[in-house]
Amino acid sequence: MPLDSHLSTLKLAAFRNYASLSLSLAGRHIVLTGPNGAGKTNLMEAVSLLSPGRGLRRAQLADVATAGTTGGFAVNATLERAGDGFTIGTGTAGNDGSQRKVRINGTNAKTADELLDLCRVIWLTPATDGLFTGPAGDRRRFLDRMVLAIDPAHGRRAADYEKAMRNRNRLLEDNAADAWLDAAEAQLAGLGSAIIAARQELAGLLAGIVAARESDPFPNAALSVEGELEQQARDGAVAGEIEDALIAMLRDNRMRDRAAGRTLIGPHRAEFAIRHRQKDMPAALCSTGEQKALLIGLVLAHANLTRTISGMAPIMLLDEIAAHLDPDRRAALFDQIDAVGGQAFMTGTDRNLFEALGARAQFLHVEGGNVREDAEATE
Repeated sequence: MPLDSHLSTLKLAAFRNYASLSLSLAGRHIVLTGPNGAGKTNLMEAVSLLSPGRGLRRAQLADVATAGTTGGFAVNATLERAGDGFTIGTGTAGNDGSQRKVRINGTNAKTADELLDLCRVIWLTPATDGLFTGPAGDRRRFLDRMVLAIDPAHGRRAADYEKAMRNRNRLLEDNAADAWLDAAEAQLAGLGSAIIAARQELAGLLAGIVAARESDPFPNAALSVEGELEQQARDGAVAGEIEDALIAMLRDNRMRDRAAGRTLIGPHRAEFAIRHRQKDMPAALCSTGEQKALLIGLVLAHANLTRTISGMAPIMLLDEIAAHLDPDRRAALFDQIDAVGGQAFMTGTDRNLFEALGARAQFLHVEGGNVREDAEATE
């Protein structure tokens, strides 16, 4: 099955353990195998930077460039989509290394958000395995990445909300006049109500996708965004009502927030709750294997939703995805990845785990910062 979108080239300069690398990629899925520490995840991290944000590791820019280099790093790729080709470049090369720049078809982009006009990149890594039992902030970031894939304005909205919240916190610390706080809280509430609406829409759309997958080999996740304001939204309150409610809460809690040194009410305090739908059990109480399967099912549902909403089949980065899956589930996983229509990059230490992919994938062996075709896999 031909892929709707894929990378045909990937070039790195001073990126992690790759001083220089140039890969020609077939119009197929990419399987990266090799020992631990060889640089497989580094390659996927490079691809993840072809989208807004800090990539799948959330690394600081200074930590991405190869140790000992002073000129910054660069990632360049050719994207093939619907018969058209686009060149994409990002990195810090050519500046002081503190600011990331993006180029599309040889022209400087104003912001990294412009990458969303060309492709959507989603990922699942072993670090995500603790999502259900880890801090609530990790789940909110996971939720917001999913929203961003279907709503390109969400990243800017979230960044503006954080900036507005820091401004309110400073005003509280400085005992600013009520008029200044009124203005700051009105701005914060406007952005906050939009974030709540976007998250609720994503949760609702995903729930519809998940509910339609009753025969899925992966368990279905029941999703909800929990919080007082979020409950009002689920009960039918419109954006203006949520905004007014948040303004009132912020005003009533100024004294408490001033004492705490931070804003204690708003969408930045919401909880992204996930349950095992068939067992009606919180995901945090499921076994490790069930949690992994829930995550895979959720990411696949989100990939399909992303294609439906954006019209673009996403590039999927699936690190150690086949580990701990039985042969039947692995085969079903590969079939569902195929059905999404975008290119998937998958990693593992054991090439045999990906045998069910056959000719649908290009197999590359990674070791010591070197990448070569895995002849054994392609015979």
